[in-house]
Amino acid sequence: MDASPLPQANPACVVNCAVYARDGKRRDIGLDAISDVLAHDDGSFIWIGLYEPDDTILEKLQEEFGLHDLAIEDARSAHQRPKVEAYGNSLFLVASTAQVVDEKIAYGETHVFLGPRYLVTVRHGASLSYAPARARVEREPDLLALGPSYGLYAVLDAIVDNYLPIVGEFKSSLIALEKDIMHESFERATVKRLYDLKRELTYMRVNVTPMQDVLSQLVRSTSTLIPDEVRIYLRDVLDHTVRVNETVDVLRDMLGTALSVNQALVTQTQGEVVKRLAGWAALLAAPTLIASWYGMNFDFMPELHGKYSYVVLIGVVATVVGVLYAYLKKVRWL
Repeated sequence: MDASPLPQANPACVVNCAVYARDGKRRDIGLDAISDVLAHDDGSFIWIGLYEPDDTILEKLQEEFGLHDLAIEDARSAHQRPKVEAYGNSLFLVASTAQVVDEKIAYGETHVFLGPRYLVTVRHGASLSYAPARARVEREPDLLALGPSYGLYAVLDAIVDNYLPIVGEFKSSLIALEKDIMHESFERATVKRLYDLKRELTYMRVNVTPMQDVLSQLVRSTSTLIPDEVRIYLRDVLDHTVRVNETVDVLRDMLGTALSVNQALVTQTQGEVVKRLAGWAALLAAPTLIASWYGMNFDFMPELHGKYSYVVLIGVVATVVGVLYAYLKKVRWL
């Protein structure tokens, strides 16, 4: 079963194609050698990693592994919600992936075909390579001997672990915005940033929450493809997913509260400005009202002919304004 080197044997969309023996040893093979490997039931399994493959590659894998038409159709279209489907003696999974691209979160999908002797991952869109996950399991030959289901765990663990730094970045951004949130003046940039963060968290919740259901189904699954030894590891990934979901929900609530607090503070500040303006308007209204009396063209106004009428009038205006000023100060309108 000698095979040509991987770059010569497989197209560029085939990122990885290897067979793992029962003792965990790896051997790279070409797609044409799949049939020869499957013909010998020696406890080995094949792990293939694809990135946005064309229809020809998917049709070849369908022929080699007997994959279901509906699963191939889903893997081809790559617009699926995270889910788990059982097709005979195989499982088909869809998982949402996330990656920070140009300071924004981009989402992709990973479609996984799991069988007794094969594991096929198909990546679409924004997704980090699973090479570190493969390297990790290759250092654990005893666990790799559990079969392709342990490789599935490694892939799902890599997907969920990649959520954690993204959520951590959201948390740091919210903490950095706290001072701006409590600012009494209206800052358009702050409100826009808060809105952008909440929008990104909403998108993340839409993508991450179904992953919790997927992992729950795998943990509770009675399929022989997932032995009890692997369910323990899947349960750990489920715990991480629950923690990510809870953190996202808390951050969304905090952002919603922050938007409300910022709006309330700005409204309160505007109210204070209106109160001060109203107070000064009241102070100006008193002398204006008194002066307007003397602007009327009446001949018989006794106070017009008094010797000290002008001084008395000034005193009355000053007294009224002073009393009104003291009162407005007391009620904090000035």
